[in-house]
Amino acid sequence: MSHEKPTGEVVIAKGREAPLKRFHPWVYAGAVAEVRGSPEPGDIVDVVDSKGNFLGRGYYNPNSQIRVRILTFIVERVNEDFWAERLRRAAGARRPLEGKTTAFRLVNSESDGIPGLIVDRYGDFLSFQALTLGIERRKRLLVELMAGIFSPAGIYERSDVGVRALEGLEPEKGHIFGDEPPPKLEIEEHGARFYVDIRGGHKTGFYLDQRENRALLQEIAAGKEVLDVFSYTGGFGVHAGLGGAKSVLFIEDSAKHLRWARDHLKLNGLEEIRAGFVAGNAFQELRRLYRERRQFDIVVLDPPKFARNAAEVEDALRGYKDINILGMRLLRKGGYLLTFSCSGHVTEELFLRAVTWAAMDVRREAVILKRLHQAQDHPVGLTFPEGAYLKGFLIQVF
Repeated sequence: MSHEKPTGEVVIAKGREAPLKRFHPWVYAGAVAEVRGSPEPGDIVDVVDSKGNFLGRGYYNPNSQIRVRILTFIVERVNEDFWAERLRRAAGARRPLEGKTTAFRLVNSESDGIPGLIVDRYGDFLSFQALTLGIERRKRLLVELMAGIFSPAGIYERSDVGVRALEGLEPEKGHIFGDEPPPKLEIEEHGARFYVDIRGGHKTGFYLDQRENRALLQEIAAGKEVLDVFSYTGGFGVHAGLGGAKSVLFIEDSAKHLRWARDHLKLNGLEEIRAGFVAGNAFQELRRLYRERRQFDIVVLDPPKFARNAAEVEDALRGYKDINILGMRLLRKGGYLLTFSCSGHVTEELFLRAVTWAAMDVRREAVILKRLHQAQDHPVGLTFPEGAYLKGFLIQVF
């Protein structure tokens, strides 16, 4: 697969070329007029307009609603050098993170010019996700290139994600190169230390996209009582502790992950901080805290994805409104709310509307101090707004 010649042409219906001319990397099924040649699923194809003019080159999947994912908008060879150059370019963009963290996203799919590929670095190990058929077919080549370019101790695959089903793929997971990662691999970010389970943790092991927002919490936490909701293994709460928080209460539905949060306090020398750990449903536990008249200076709401597709957006907005009502009720006057949505289908505007409705319902005055987004190693292509999935706000509530 050193040089893949296009095996066919995907012709775009007249009047449907505009997204491609704006360099958007997805060709939806509804925009395709015909397919010329006999491309196999995963093959490289050229995308042309109704007059035969070249629009882009990418990989094809007739079984996906996204028929073609564009790799390049110019006529160039898709070969080993092409993939290697994209990997090196992505790595170069992460150089400013050196010395600040030992864990970061190395390749961020479309926004790094490699649609369907996610690579995260955790110390000496790489965590690899193939989200699309095009990447799955080239997995061996990409692993060989990463081994040579990045020199990791090992590479572990975490392609155990539901989106692969949309590409006609089964989930896959396992050790694919070099050494197998330990059950607990230690990383560091902004002076905080954490254990990561690459083999079984959420996402590829850790929520790397919240790195800068955790650091922000550390800046404002001195002397505060903090509530960390949907805490996972305690990333926000640990940073609050390092920032001098008076106390931290962790709420997480997994008792196992709460044990990791406890370990992380110890790992960071925070054994003396007043800490509580509650394993349970966040909505129910927040209502219980409200009934008990508990109050906090800072509430962090970092829930899982509420909308997996466009059809679930309305229900998601109700969920975001409800969780923010519960969070605001627990804040002292002048307290801070850090609230997030990681649902790509929920825009920042819609999320802000849900948070605004929540403030109106609890009859609290609130001001946005800062808009929050994913960390810099999760870039967003200018022509790929779908890459901006994480949005949040630092809000002061009176």
